Amino acid sequence: MTVHTGTTSATDTTSATFSASTTEEKLGWLVQGLLARTPGARHALVLSRDGLKLCSTAELSVDQADHLAAIAAGIQALSHGASLQFGDGTGDVRSAMTEFYGGILFIIEAGQGAHLALVTAEEADAGLVGHNMGQLVEQLDGHLSAPPRRP
Repeated sequence: MTVHTGTTSATDTTSATFSASTTEEKLGWLVQGLLARTPGARHALVLSRDGLKLCSTAELSVDQADHLAAIAAGIQALSHGASLQFGDGTGDVRSAMTEFYGGILFIIEAGQGAHLALVTAEEADAGLVGHNMGQLVEQLDGHLSAPPRRP
């Protein structure tokens, strides 16, 4: 498996706390492990809160990864609004899950301003998926962040 990482320019201030090569090596290895130990897992993606793809699995084309990052960011934004209105008022969202014909999309926080998205087959065990995603986030242990971009 190869890992596609988001690129940054001198004017783009959104970046992971890992260097690009470290991200590809360490994060890619961890994401590959998530796919390997999660039955039914098809695609994995790490994204910033505003929908910038930080890392994706090779099974996703660049366009698919960008599209999935935008979808996941939108779902997280809607979940944030629901949390503000109907939760404890903080807007914090632990996870979101969208079930559709042909699969399930799971999204969890993966560090400050970062999320982990995983697409699985319909028959995937949601409890095991959530557990495995949580383990990956624990392995990251706060080493991944995606600060907001500045205008």
